[in-house]
Amino acid sequence: MKKNTNMCVAMLGHKRVPSREGGIEVVVEELSTRMAAQGIKVTALNRSGHHVAGAEYDSERAKQYKGIHIKYVPTINKKGLAAVSSSFFACMQAGFGPYDVVHIHAEGPAYFAWIPKLLKKRVIVTVHGLDWQRAKWGNFASRYIKAGEANAVKYADEIIVLSRGVQDYFRETYHRETVFIPNGVAPGEQLPADLITKKWGLEKDGYILFVGRLVPEKGIKYLLEAWRNVKTDKKLVFAGMASDTEEFRDEIKALADDRVIFTGFTVGQELKELYSNAYVYCLPSDLEGMPLTLLEAMSYGNCCLVSSISECTEVVEDKAVVFEKSNVQDLRDKLQELIDHPETVRKYKEAAEKFITGKYNWDEVVEKTLELYRDEK
Repeated sequence: MKKNTNMCVAMLGHKRVPSREGGIEVVVEELSTRMAAQGIKVTALNRSGHHVAGAEYDSERAKQYKGIHIKYVPTINKKGLAAVSSSFFACMQAGFGPYDVVHIHAEGPAYFAWIPKLLKKRVIVTVHGLDWQRAKWGNFASRYIKAGEANAVKYADEIIVLSRGVQDYFRETYHRETVFIPNGVAPGEQLPADLITKKWGLEKDGYILFVGRLVPEKGIKYLLEAWRNVKTDKKLVFAGMASDTEEFRDEIKALADDRVIFTGFTVGQELKELYSNAYVYCLPSDLEGMPLTLLEAMSYGNCCLVSSISECTEVVEDKAVVFEKSNVQDLRDKLQELIDHPETVRKYKEAAEKFITGKYNWDEVVEKTLELYRDEK
């Protein structure tokens, strides 16, 4: 494999970079910008079409971003076809392009891993989570993603996983060894409450925060059901867009009382302020890959309350509060306990940032990934 200064890498499987449309977009940007700074020629194969939160969030179609080359692949902008079509065209472009390494992110796009592999590329697949398990997918989509998982096993030179649980799954299901490289995180930029006060009336330590997509597997309903019986005048803030069915959006809206705020898609200074001033960050998920928002919340020095799934507990160890997965009563009790005992919250806040930034470092992630690119594992 070529040295860094001559290595050409294609990144695909994300929607767009730069973007916070999902965790994968954050990972691709963090890896790509750091690799480009080392002299590696990185091309991000972005989808065409609009931002998933709406056309008002579209940015200019730049050709360069922080040293990354950006190309746009054809995309059929219809539900169920955008991801499949963009993945196919991205794999075609990567396969026939001047790339040494094709790095595919997520199981669905890995369905087409055979294309660059057939064209003699070194293929790396990062499994960000077992996506076929997600509640939002119908039967056909789940089978397609599961087939993508199988194709990753068959065609990828290396598979990267973000949790030990997923590593065990591949070993037990496919007898395939994978490489555990968790995501990284940088220290959060602490900001005082300003925009969030003007826009939503939020003050420091005046709210519990959730950041992420409003989808069933994130445990949104558990949190809302638990919140109805929590005695407090603090607010519960959901920062993220609803990307599931109208039926689910109606369900969560019906569960919300007047202490609940839905901010919609939030980025930039507003998101930084939300992280900086939260009393507690809560992630009640039933299913995760490696939750970047949890790493970010801890990097801002937050006390975190998470479900007992391994993808969360592996991250936080003993530096956060854990409730039993799917148990609304236990979630309610833990929330009430934290609200009633600010000294406990302070204890977790004091330990969070140093712990998480010491444990998960993007520069280390990049170096381990480059070893796989160079076949130096």
